[in-house]
Amino acid sequence: MKLGRVIGTLVATEKPDAMKGLKLLIVRPLTADLKDDGEPFVATDASAQASSGDLVTWEASREAALLHDPWFIPVDHAVVGIVDQHSLENPERAR
Repeated sequence: MKLGRVIGTLVATEKPDAMKGLKLLIVRPLTADLKDDGEPFVATDASAQASSGDLVTWEASREAALLHDPWFIPVDHAVVGIVDQHSLENPERAR
């Protein structure tokens, strides 16, 4: 799992039937020490509870597609959970 920060939401006027009802979030990827780590991307909310400003964990590729019901929908990224606490004991190791 990777860390990210939800920076917004996205509304799609058309979605595949399997994606109807799924919330779409804009996520900025982060490093272990919470620094920006790339361009933002759109992810579905498999946690069903994430919102703007939340620190989240996310998965990509096949793992993201397997997180929803029905199983294996056409997504590239999915938010897995919301991070309650974050602690980094050795910042040098995170690089």
